[in-house]
Amino acid sequence: MSGTVSVQIQVNGVPHADQVEPRLLLVHYLRDVVGLTGTNVGCDTSSCGACTVLLDGESVKSCTLLAVQADGCSVTTIEGLACGEELHPVQQAFQEEHGLQCGFCTPGMVLAAVSLLCETPEPTEEDVRRGLEGNLCRCTGYHNIVRAVLRAAKEQP
Repeated sequence: MSGTVSVQIQVNGVPHADQVEPRLLLVHYLRDVVGLTGTNVGCDTSSCGACTVLLDGESVKSCTLLAVQADGCSVTTIEGLACGEELHPVQQAFQEEHGLQCGFCTPGMVLAAVSLLCETPEPTEEDVRRGLEGNLCRCTGYHNIVRAVLRAAKEQP
């Protein structure tokens, strides 16, 4: 099978229409075609969650999803979360609670947390730990990450 496939994907509110290889992973589409490098490639096997984005509002690991599977969908990356200069409440909480160390996992952690808080607006510490268990922090900064998510939950409107 060769050739390309047409996809139309809305990324951070901006429509994109592109021709892609059928086997192009969504993470590589976002980084190499759209030019948004905030989504990191960690393990390439969905084990670490560094590539987490929101697909129609739900967190997905973009290293195991093909770009063609996102055709017709809306994708939110870390670049699309803030509103202008104002950080998203989860980003703000990560900053205030020092929920990042080297920062490599942070985009995926933040987007997984946004999805978690949409599903569970008032999570317990256990809910947060279970909700983020598919996202790994190589620096082991989990304590502050959990505190950041709990703070963001408390500060939601």
